[in-house]
Amino acid sequence: MELEHAIATRRSIRRFAPRPVPVQDLRAIADAGRLAASAGNRQPCRFVAVTRADLVEQMHQRVEWLAAVGDPPPGTQPAAYFVVIADTSANASFASDCAAAAQNMLLAAHGRGIGGCWIGSVNRQAVRKLLVVPAGLEIYAVLALSYPAEQAIAIESAREITVERAEDGVVRVPKRALDDVLRFDGWES
Repeated sequence: MELEHAIATRRSIRRFAPRPVPVQDLRAIADAGRLAASAGNRQPCRFVAVTRADLVEQMHQRVEWLAAVGDPPPGTQPAAYFVVIADTSANASFASDCAAAAQNMLLAAHGRGIGGCWIGSVNRQAVRKLLVVPAGLEIYAVLALSYPAEQAIAIESAREITVERAEDGVVRVPKRALDDVLRFDGWES
C-alpha cells in the first residue's frame, strides 16, 4: 500500500472480525512504533501486546469507546491490544514521541489489512495493575487491533466533526477541507 493511500484511508475501526492477529504482524507493528521519531532520540516508548483471551477481555473492560458509535458488541471486539507506555526517566515530555509511535503502529497495521483504534480514554490504574506495569512508566494510550468488520471513511465537512454510523453501517468521519486548515507564509496569506 502506498503511503499517501494508507494515510488517506486509515480510519479508526471499532467493529472487528473474530480472528487473531498473527504474532509476526504484531511484532512488525511494534517495530513500526519503535522506529518513530523521538525528541533527542531518547526513545521513551515501550509496548505491551495483549493477546491472551482472558487479558483481552479484561482490557476491553478498561477502555471507553467513542460514544457516538458505541462499544463493539460481543463477537466484534478486538483480538489484541497494544498498550503504549512511556519511560518517563528517558523523556519527561514523552507525549509527542508516543503519539508518533502510535500513528506509525496504526499505519503499519492498516498496511497489513488490520484495523485499529487509538483509545485515549483508559482506566490507567486498572491497566497498570492488570499488566503489572512498573512505577516510572506511564500508560499513554491503548490501541485496539484486529481485522475490520466495518468500513470507516473520511468525508469532507466544513463544520461537522461528529463521527456517526449511518444506516448502511458505514462509519463516516468528517474531516475539514485542506483549504480550511492550510495557510502559506503566515496566517493572513
